[in-house]
Amino acid sequence: MTDVSATVKRVESFRIGGGGAKDWVWIRLESSDGVVGWGECYTVAGREAAVRAIADELGTRLVRSPVEGIVPFTAAAYRDFATKRWSMEVACAVSGIEQAMWDVVGKSVGRPVHALLGGACRSEVRVYANGWSYGEHGGCDDVEAACVCARELVAAGWDALKLDPFRGLWNAYVGRREVEDAVACIEAVRGAVGPHVDILVEAHRRLSPAAARSFARALEPLEPYWLEEPVDCRNLEGLAAVAEATTIPVVAGETLYSRPEFARVLAARAASILNPDVCSCGGILELTHVAASADAELVAVAPHNYNSTALGLAATLQASAVMPNFLLTEYFVNAAPRSRELVRSGLEPVGGRVAVPSGPGLGIDVDEEAVRHAGM
Repeated sequence: MTDVSATVKRVESFRIGGGGAKDWVWIRLESSDGVVGWGECYTVAGREAAVRAIADELGTRLVRSPVEGIVPFTAAAYRDFATKRWSMEVACAVSGIEQAMWDVVGKSVGRPVHALLGGACRSEVRVYANGWSYGEHGGCDDVEAACVCARELVAAGWDALKLDPFRGLWNAYVGRREVEDAVACIEAVRGAVGPHVDILVEAHRRLSPAAARSFARALEPLEPYWLEEPVDCRNLEGLAAVAEATTIPVVAGETLYSRPEFARVLAARAASILNPDVCSCGGILELTHVAASADAELVAVAPHNYNSTALGLAATLQASAVMPNFLLTEYFVNAAPRSRELVRSGLEPVGGRVAVPSGPGLGIDVDEEAVRHAGM
């Protein structure tokens, strides 16, 4: 156990092929007393280099700063570095570094991050499977194949599955046939897995409010667990209109990167569930702040996690453990094989649950040699 009065010695970033549609950006932070912490930045395909460049610049500026100075770092990143012009790339870079700082602090005092945040409300978290139904165009292109895969996941112990039933490009003004096809996809999957598996429906912000209301009405007899981002959440009036028109809980928040943005969603009563991502919303502490704000409005939180099932998931688990209003979080089954190659102690789901790590920091053991070999 070491002293947390150490300073930041070095910050490095790694771009790693995740085996899917995008690469991962991981952060390695070393303190002046030799403790190493890790974090992950959210990315989208084609913007990985931009996220990494900002992380490298922020890391250079952080050298010789107190490693426990997490709030000063995130505040200065917004105020002084971004000059209060927040963006996806800045928020993602900050998030990864913030996680790595928490990892160092937790390792320095020999405690898991959730203990430093006030203590865990739960010893395991529920996870839902994603990344299993994507076709060539991002939707559920092959309904029969999706049903086969859904049955296999349920047989393996999963009790919550998410999929996007729309095919082709993200057209806001879908017609009756497109809505019928999407509903038929969900109906087929429901028939494949039975009535006791939760089906989470993703719409990826693609629909106009009118189309989203029509889709939601048609979905209601199938009793999905939720309808995620039927409308871009920056169109709050449209999103709120959908939430008001359906009995299905509406989810929003994965594309929001600051507390004021989430506050506006809450004020508009535009969602029943928020899904901020720990790798893009500002990090672990910021995610808990968003969750606390939601809890005050009786809104639940189900963190988004389109990241690795190593670092991104580990950070999500630490934050989720301390949220009284936590529901479940995302697990990309197609990211798991690559993640296992980069960590010595992984986070494996059992019966649709993942144990909250009890080891120091984020609670996982990254194989640094494998990361350096994989880095681009």
